[in-house]
Amino acid sequence: MKLITLFLLLTVLPINWEPDFNNAKKTAKEKHELILLNFSGSDWCGPCIVLRRDYLESQVFTDMANENLVLVNADFPRKKKNIGTAEQVKRNEDLAEIYNKEGSFPLTLLLDADGKVIKTWHGKPETTPEQWTAEIKAICDSRK
Repeated sequence: MKLITLFLLLTVLPINWEPDFNNAKKTAKEKHELILLNFSGSDWCGPCIVLRRDYLESQVFTDMANENLVLVNADFPRKKKNIGTAEQVKRNEDLAEIYNKEGSFPLTLLLDADGKVIKTWHGKPETTPEQWTAEIKAICDSRK
């Protein structure tokens, strides 16, 4: 029974997005993982919505991410009800000043634990979620 419960917990374990980039860097250093930073407009950007639904929430990605990545989403929604706290808005704006000065959406970056850019994807990946996930996994594996 315990094994079944553990299996169910692991298979439905939600993907965890770290809201604070400094915490993400600390965690990435401690766990020897990379950071995936995603800039999105969750309530107005069509490609952002597709990226999240088809790629970032796919089972293949979430399984890989839970083992290899610290995830950070810098979201820039337009609807008042979706806008985060003033503190979160400030953190996202600070990240955009460093990593997304052009204001590209979606923009996804793979970073090392110090915040150095390893790989950048502008827009939705031009491969399948499985191929994209495999590409990220290969980069993670090569850096361990």
